[in-house]
Amino acid sequence: MQRIWVAIGAAFGLTTVAMAAYQAHALAGTAENIRNGFASALLMQGLHAVALLFVGLWAERGGLLARLAGLAFTFGVIAFCGTVYAGGIPALEAVHVGPLAPIGGSTLMLGWLFLLISALRA
Repeated sequence: MQRIWVAIGAAFGLTTVAMAAYQAHALAGTAENIRNGFASALLMQGLHAVALLFVGLWAERGGLLARLAGLAFTFGVIAFCGTVYAGGIPALEAVHVGPLAPIGGSTLMLGWLFLLISALRA
């Protein structure tokens, strides 16, 4: 399971760089709120890519709560960042994702809570 979290973290790191390049080049002339949203999503994705690398190192000692943190980070990044990215990619603008961004953000916070508790219990 440890390798899974490292692999997901690395994949999120890779796609963070790709989306940053997209933001810099494809969104240069778009509305400021879309560029700001992308900046926020990039920050969240990059931070949680690193957090998942840590979860991979911590998972064995942190147990179930550490694994739940990894799941929460993974879902949270996909839901929050994916929703924000979809709003700035013309081909995806028509996709209705509903309230996934706040659910994703809440899930990211839950992941940090799981990680905190796993550290206190270990």
